[in-house]
Amino acid sequence: MSDPDRKVDVIEKTTVFQGYYRVDSYRLRHSLYRGGMGAEISREVLERGHAVLVLPYDPVRDEVVLIEQFRIGPFARGDQPWSLEVVAGIIEDGEELEDVVRREAMEEAGIELSHITHALDCYASPGAVTEQISIYCARTDASLAGGIHGVEAEGEDIKVIVMPFGEVMKALDDGRINAGPAIIAVQWLALHRDEIRLRWLD
Repeated sequence: MSDPDRKVDVIEKTTVFQGYYRVDSYRLRHSLYRGGMGAEISREVLERGHAVLVLPYDPVRDEVVLIEQFRIGPFARGDQPWSLEVVAGIIEDGEELEDVVRREAMEEAGIELSHITHALDCYASPGAVTEQISIYCARTDASLAGGIHGVEAEGEDIKVIVMPFGEVMKALDDGRINAGPAIIAVQWLALHRDEIRLRWLD
């Protein structure tokens, strides 16, 4: 909720790097809880666009369609870099979110979706990244899911993994699912699964 008494004064904003992503540097002051304005601070922020994410779920088979792919972040940290995730993609200018959901589901998992349901929006890492993620859940036929997918020109090499809902929850508990957005999407499904099955199977 916006508070009219809170202010941010931007002293200077500059782009310090432009590559696959962009990094902007800010010098600013902001309102303090105790009143008045704080001292000048400097912050860098990663600008990579905004994303949409969808968790495909089959209410008949009670199965979830996940994907697995190489990720540079865990690799650079020295961790196992093949990450168990959900379908996701960056929103291009002028695109409707549900169109991105359908496109990415076909590109990354080779599946069609229906009953596309908005779950929630969240920030990936609000202390350093502008990216907001819109999370959806959608119905699919998991019996048709499988194989290797992805856009070759974008360096994608994506394996589809279909899991019973109970196994997905075990994977969440034992750390096999450790990507933040995927954790949020699976937890949302866990909270709303009974309601969704009643509505989608009606």
